[in-house]
Amino acid sequence: MNVSIVVAMSSNAVIGKSGGLPWHLSADLKHFKSITMGKPIIMGRKTHDSIGKSLPGRENIVLTRDYQYRAEGCSIIHKFNDVYKRCSEVDEVMIVGGSQLYDQVLPLANILYLTEVHGDVEGDTRFPEFDREQWREVQRQDFKANEKNDFDYSFVVFKRL
Repeated sequence: MNVSIVVAMSSNAVIGKSGGLPWHLSADLKHFKSITMGKPIIMGRKTHDSIGKSLPGRENIVLTRDYQYRAEGCSIIHKFNDVYKRCSEVDEVMIVGGSQLYDQVLPLANILYLTEVHGDVEGDTRFPEFDREQWREVQRQDFKANEKNDFDYSFVVFKRL
């Protein structure tokens, strides 16, 4: 099973602000949907709370230490190792945030779907530092800002060496 991280990150590693995204990139939301559709998505409780609902067409799995937490349309797990048991029959699981989960899973991940937001933005949540020398870029698409996308951006896929 591939453990894949899906994240949009600014040039200064910001991924969030006040529980949401610090930019509007319509194309990134469509890209997110296209690469996660039909695959299990794993998110932390805060990320699920910020989305506010389960995302259709995907098994939504929320990882939380709170044994009382419930979320309609979602499976709840309490340890990341339970992902391997629950998803043993699938080819790829998608880690979709937040920062604490990214930090925990980054050493285990072997694919990184990164939307590079070309600009420094203000925010209170950052993606953990990682050594790009441990990853090989296998795909890149570059785009310019427009009326639906606040910044120039790139869709990049990395595979761990």
